[in-house]
Amino acid sequence: MPQANMNGKLAGKVAVVTGASRGIGEAIAARFAMDGAKVIVSARTLNEGDHSLEGSINGVVKNIREAGGEATAVRCDLSNEEDRKNLIAEANRIYGPVDILVNNAAVTFFIPVQDFPERRYRLMQEVQVYSPFHLSQIVMPSMRERGAGWIVNVSSGAARHPKPDSGGRGGTVYGMCKAALERFTTGLASEVYQDNIAVNVISPGLVATPGTVFHNLVSGETHERETPVEHMAEACFKLVSEDPKTLTGRIDYAYDMMDEFKLTAQELPLQPLSRPNG
Repeated sequence: MPQANMNGKLAGKVAVVTGASRGIGEAIAARFAMDGAKVIVSARTLNEGDHSLEGSINGVVKNIREAGGEATAVRCDLSNEEDRKNLIAEANRIYGPVDILVNNAAVTFFIPVQDFPERRYRLMQEVQVYSPFHLSQIVMPSMRERGAGWIVNVSSGAARHPKPDSGGRGGTVYGMCKAALERFTTGLASEVYQDNIAVNVISPGLVATPGTVFHNLVSGETHERETPVEHMAEACFKLVSEDPKTLTGRIDYAYDMMDEFKLTAQELPLQPLSRPNG
């Protein structure tokens, strides 16, 4: 098992990662912890079996701690305003002011616009657009006061404009949420540049996670086109380990960052992923 370096580049930093019970969020939380960050691992799934998908925040924390890292699980339903406030309050109480915020959580439904229920539309907007906005509002005053901070929003290729004949599979609402998140990111980056706060977007490409397996986005046939989840974590680590004014206002893909900065993915203590064969 890999061992954490508590004197690494993120030593002393407090990080909050949402949607971290599995997949990309789990990998990001683990990567930060491996380089010394004290990580608040947040999601709705506290224990294995609480959700239909594999993974839990307690499982993520257990693996990080067994590798010598520091992490604490804080359950949070990001569709709930009081939960969002409590998440940051708990981070402050347990570890201190937040240096790094990663907005990774998502609630996704693939339904054509004609049939999309208002309740699910509002839920996706709340979790994927307003929640990153609100959490950023909460952490920014302390970042400004201390003269540094890093905010990373996780997006998707779905934010790109599809061609009319591309044959969409009900991803319009998901794509519009991610497009809004990207515009929020670049706008906020310009607002807080002088405050030494970096705000960036990172997208994974096609990554095998419990979520993508569930939505049939990956299979045995897609394996050669997939981006390892460790690459996503490494790219995200790069964005939060440099001077805030050096890397900010970017909309990047993990595979592009791996090439641009000649990054090498680190081994991470991750929960096992079951995926289809074939």
